[in-house]
Amino acid sequence: MAKPAEEKVGFVGRLKQIGMVFQFTAKQDKLFIPLVAGAVIVPLLLTVVAVYFLGWFWLPLGILLALLLVLVVLNLRSNSAMMNAIEGQPGAAAQILSSLRGNWRVKEQPVAFTVNNDFVHLAIGPAGVVLVGEGDPGRVKQMLGEQKRRLGKVIGSAPLYDYIIGDGEGQVPLRKLRNVLLRAPKNLSGKEINGIDRALTALYARPQMPKGGIPKEFRPPRSMMRQQRGR
Repeated sequence: MAKPAEEKVGFVGRLKQIGMVFQFTAKQDKLFIPLVAGAVIVPLLLTVVAVYFLGWFWLPLGILLALLLVLVVLNLRSNSAMMNAIEGQPGAAAQILSSLRGNWRVKEQPVAFTVNNDFVHLAIGPAGVVLVGEGDPGRVKQMLGEQKRRLGKVIGSAPLYDYIIGDGEGQVPLRKLRNVLLRAPKNLSGKEINGIDRALTALYARPQMPKGGIPKEFRPPRSMMRQQRGR
């Protein structure tokens, strides 16, 4: 499914978003508040000196510089805080994929998964068709192979990439996944992305059952099963 069209956010809504990100980052990162304080104090001190010697012209420039530095610190530290919060959590790669900017289409649900929290996620973008697996490397590698064979019948000559999240040899660390995808060569046009997206939406229209049996929470009660046997 393609990303839903983003609603336009007004000025007040944007300020609320920045405030939420600020609070989240402050809770996750102990160095964030001191860095923000430094980003404000240092430019303002320099501004006071500039105003004293050169005139009031430097006051608005100093204030703008302080605000700019605060936003830079917020952007850098919030990204780091988000990674710290989601790293090691099931489905973390899906959150990274959903944050990709530009003409990227990310399937909301994994295209393959197991009851042991192994996942394969699918995205389509300028680089091509991308499969990202996370979980046990052995099981994920097998799941990726199955999905590559399935996709090969639909995507034609479009490039197909597959990655396994991890720190081992041949794997991609979660923190580097975003940069790896955004720096990949642009192989598909917008029209080609739309066509492949429609084909893959039809391909994965039927829900997939997890490998390894049905989870306990989805199994019917034993009393119901006994009643079925007695009929």
